[in-house]
Amino acid sequence: MKLSKKEADKLAEKFENKEPQEVLKWALDTFHPKISLASSFGAEDNVLVDMLSKINLKFRVFTLDTGRLNQETYDLIDKIRKKYNAQIEVYYPNTERVEKMVFQHGMNLFYDSVDYRRLCCRIRKVEPLMRALSGLDAWITGLRRAQSITRTGIKKIEIDEAHGNIVKVNPIVDWSKEQVWDYIKKNDVPYNVLYDKGYASIGCEPCTRPIKPGEDIRAGRWWWESPEMKECGLHVHKKK
Repeated sequence: MKLSKKEADKLAEKFENKEPQEVLKWALDTFHPKISLASSFGAEDNVLVDMLSKINLKFRVFTLDTGRLNQETYDLIDKIRKKYNAQIEVYYPNTERVEKMVFQHGMNLFYDSVDYRRLCCRIRKVEPLMRALSGLDAWITGLRRAQSITRTGIKKIEIDEAHGNIVKVNPIVDWSKEQVWDYIKKNDVPYNVLYDKGYASIGCEPCTRPIKPGEDIRAGRWWWESPEMKECGLHVHKKK
């Protein structure tokens, strides 16, 4: 099923003040089985896994294993898989592409320049994402507007022009960090133990660090770059 941008905008307006469970139920009723949650197993994604499991036990979820994740993230993936009896689809980067990149630019090229960091993200994340989304009519994300200045204009339902005009569903885009963690505690949702060590946003191990008191939630991601640069290319937002 395909939606036009006009249809998606109307639906986004309709669901703007609705609970995320209502958005997810609509999405699953409309697109299942050609819809999947994209999960990096951050707090927001785990909330959505819990919600999806209560709507349709056959929900789909995929993740991108860049080869540079923390062991704590791998441990969490297995916890989620077992708790929710979820068959998690894992996508890896192309081996030859990674080998060539590392040969030409080194293991830690992402520290050398924004262009090199984006190259690494493209090969390890964006290209596998394209494979993961192929064959889908829609995908679900845990994006929140409060996470970053690059995400303030996100709607609950959008047309993803960067990925073949499929539908992109962002059910908790209007939630605060406090709402996310309140849900986790009330519903006994597994989460990454790195959060207890000061991490606020968790990605690849060499590109993620704990944040200091008072720092922005995304300050621990690519901390050597300016805030407007801090996207890996998975979520492309057109300027208004």
